Amino acid sequence: MTLDEAQQQVDDWIKKYGVRYFSELTNMAVLMEEVGELARVMVRTYGEQSFKNSEQSLNLADEMADVLWVLICIANQTGVNLTDAFSKNMEKKTIRDSERHKSNGKL
Repeated sequence: MTLDEAQQQVDDWIKKYGVRYFSELTNMAVLMEEVGELARVMVRTYGEQSFKNSEQSLNLADEMADVLWVLICIANQTGVNLTDAFSKNMEKKTIRDSERHKSNGKL
């Protein structure tokens, strides 16, 4: 699935099942909430914290997909084409960082 297809699929779902998009500010808050849930799984899987009994069903891939879902919602409602944005961002990073990390003695 391409990013364009994902954006269209989310838009179709919202129109069919979601009634309408939440406001941009609400979706921004929801995005932060979802990132927090992803962070919880990461810290319990790769960090020093352990899962609580109530958290055993948390799933890293599902939490990442939740973050992506809300990010796509925000892109759709603000008119951002994620394919174009990602392509431009990769170009920016390549120009800016093409030698930066190779010459970083810390890496």
